[in-house]
Amino acid sequence: MARAALTDVLAAAQQARSGLGAFNVIQLEHAEAIVAGAEAAGRPTVLQVSENAVRYHGALAPVGRAMLEVADAAGVPVVVHLDHATDVDLVEQALTLGFTSVMFDGSTLPVEENLATTRRVVERAHDRGASVEAEIGEIGGKDGVHAPGVRTRPEDAARFVEETGIDAVAVAVGSSHAMTTRTARLDLDLIATIRDAVPVPLVLHGSSGVPDDHLREAVSAGMTKINISTHLNGTFTRAVRDMLAADPALVDPRKYLGAARTATAQEVERLVRLLAG
Repeated sequence: MARAALTDVLAAAQQARSGLGAFNVIQLEHAEAIVAGAEAAGRPTVLQVSENAVRYHGALAPVGRAMLEVADAAGVPVVVHLDHATDVDLVEQALTLGFTSVMFDGSTLPVEENLATTRRVVERAHDRGASVEAEIGEIGGKDGVHAPGVRTRPEDAARFVEETGIDAVAVAVGSSHAMTTRTARLDLDLIATIRDAVPVPLVLHGSSGVPDDHLREAVSAGMTKINISTHLNGTFTRAVRDMLAADPALVDPRKYLGAARTATAQEVERLVRLLAG
């Protein structure tokens, strides 16, 4: 099944009042696990790689091409997405590789500069048939930016969508990036208000810190794309630790990375089913 357009899978999820799981890739095993989990659940998914992960690899092309190959071989629709890119050149690289979606994160820029730059990104992406997600408001946790108490104002989100032409908007409603405990509480009333104020699907960042039942409530309130990264990294890492602890003489990375891939696929399947309702 060919790689999918974000707008297509988001529209289907929004119509069904279900959530679309979007999971971050750090290495090939993550991409394989995410797609295996989505296939087991029989649902579409999003493979996404962040600017930080690209920096870790030293370039987008190696990990990006691997993601595209995994997506093209999948038995379910898979969006290949660039997550949290602050570098417009990196966005261009993703579009050239064939990514079907990009997120430009200009949230730390002055408002007018964010609007203008996001508009330019939208024009480039739409010319290539790709979708654009962008961010308005503040989402907690990363590098001292985005205090968890900050909330997106519905009127700001509406203006941002109207003036940029983006296809999905990330909003701040109480979640925080990189949480390792699932204790975040979202403002469900605000989610519903923003949903009614903007014409495009809403994206929840920092979902790793949100408990299962609250994720479902967020989807019911109006969230559609649900980004999950740190939680999956925890699943992956625990499986590696367990394998190495059980066999201190183990040196073959295929054995412990394979166990981590399997555990991650199982958790992706569970989450995808949870979000589907």
